[in-house]
Amino acid sequence: MTNLQDPQGTPTTRDATGGADAVTPQPGRPARPASHADAVPLYGPDYRQSPSAVYQRMRREHGQVAPVLLEGDIPAWFVLGYREARQVFGDIKTYGRDPRRWNRWDDVPADWCLMPWVAYSPMIHFTEGDEHRQRSAAVSDALATLDPFELRAHCERFADGLIDTFAPSGSADLILDYIYSVPALAMGFIFGLPEDRLEAVSEALTLSVISGEEAIAGQQRANELVDELVKAKRESPGADVTSQYIRACPDLTHEQLVGDLMVMMVTAMGPTSYWIGNTLRLLLTDSRFAVTLSGGRRSIGEAMTEVLWADSPVQNIIGRYAVRDTILGGQRIRTGDLLVLGLAAANADPLLWPDSTVGFAGNHAYVSFGGGDYGCPVGAPETAKVIAETAIEVLLDRVPDLELAVEPDELQWMDSLWYRCLVSLPVTFTPAPSASQAPPDGS
Repeated sequence: MTNLQDPQGTPTTRDATGGADAVTPQPGRPARPASHADAVPLYGPDYRQSPSAVYQRMRREHGQVAPVLLEGDIPAWFVLGYREARQVFGDIKTYGRDPRRWNRWDDVPADWCLMPWVAYSPMIHFTEGDEHRQRSAAVSDALATLDPFELRAHCERFADGLIDTFAPSGSADLILDYIYSVPALAMGFIFGLPEDRLEAVSEALTLSVISGEEAIAGQQRANELVDELVKAKRESPGADVTSQYIRACPDLTHEQLVGDLMVMMVTAMGPTSYWIGNTLRLLLTDSRFAVTLSGGRRSIGEAMTEVLWADSPVQNIIGRYAVRDTILGGQRIRTGDLLVLGLAAANADPLLWPDSTVGFAGNHAYVSFGGGDYGCPVGAPETAKVIAETAIEVLLDRVPDLELAVEPDELQWMDSLWYRCLVSLPVTFTPAPSASQAPPDGS
C-alpha cells in the first residue's frame, strides 16, 4: 500500500492497482467514501475566485459528473454535463427531492451552513409524486390568471417611483436602489398584498436575500406579512395568486400555505433581481450592447438571453437524492447519494457548444430555470421576464446615459455557491427631475 495526499492534504490509502479503498479523515471531518478520494472542494478561495476554472478541472479529471466536497468536507456528486443535468431533471423515479433519504445525515452537524438547503419541511419544494404535481399545478394555474399587460403596467409604475428617488442626484447603486426593489414590489402585487403593505414586503424580501444577520430579520418579517396575507385571503379572497393557491389546495395547513407562498416569493424575487443586475452589467460593460443603449430594444432581449446562458442568476441547485443505485456520466451513484446540479456548468458544456463562435441569440435551451417536475412552474419564467425586461427598459428610457462608476474589473460578486449576483452596481448619469417634476412633452 502507498500513502498519497489528496488536494486537501488528507492521507489516502491506495492499493497496488491505484484504486482508492479507504480515506482517513482529518480530525473533526467525516470519513470520505473511496469514490471521493480525489474529490474537488466546491468551496474555498479557488472556487470563489474562478468557478469556471474549477469546472474545467472537474471535467478534465472526472468527466460530466464529478465527486465534490461541500463545506465541512461533506461528499456529494456535481453534475456538470448538459445531457446529464437533463437526465436528472426528467428521471424522478431515480432522483428524488426528499432530503430525508440522504445517506450522509450522520456526518452533518446541526449547525451546518448549508442546513437551510437540505433540512426537510412539508413545503412544496420537498414534496414528491402526486402531492408535488398537484401543488406545482396549482402554482401554474394561479400564475396563468395574471394579465401580463397589467403586470407590466404596475412594474413600470414601481420602476418610475424608484427612479424618482435617485434621478436628481446623478448617481446610484442600482443593486441597493433599484434591482432588488422592482421584483420585490412586483411580488407583493402578484400575491395580492394591499398597496400600503407593498413597501414593507419589498424591504423584508430584499433583506431576506442578502446574506448576513439582516437576512434572518428580513425573512422573519416577510413571513409575518405572508402569514397576515393568508389569513386575510381566507376571509376575503381576490383575483391574486395567493387566493388562487388557497382555493386549489384546500387541504394544506396554514403553516404549509405560508411556507409555500414564502418559497414562491423568495425563489422568484431573488433570481429575477439577479437577472436584472447581470443584464445591466452586460449592457454597461460589453461594447456589443453598449452602442445600442439609447437605441433599439432588441439588444435588451439578446442581453437577457445571453445572461441566462453565460451568467446564469442561479448557478447551482441542491439537490437531488438517488432513490436507487444507478450510473450517471460514468459514475456509480449509490442509493441516498446527494447530487448538486451545476446549471452554469451545464450551460457551458463544451459538448453543447462545439463551435465557440456561435452566439446565443434565439437559443432558449438553457437550464437556468431547471427542468422537469422540479423546474420553475409553468408561467414562472415568463412572469420573471416581464418583470426583468420592464425594469431594464424603464431604467434605460429614464436614464439613457447610464455609465458604470467604476472599472468593470472592480465590480464584486456575492460569495455564493448558488447565485451569481453583484454586491453593488454603482452608476453615474446626468441628473434629471423626477417623473412627477418633468415637464409635459413638447413644453
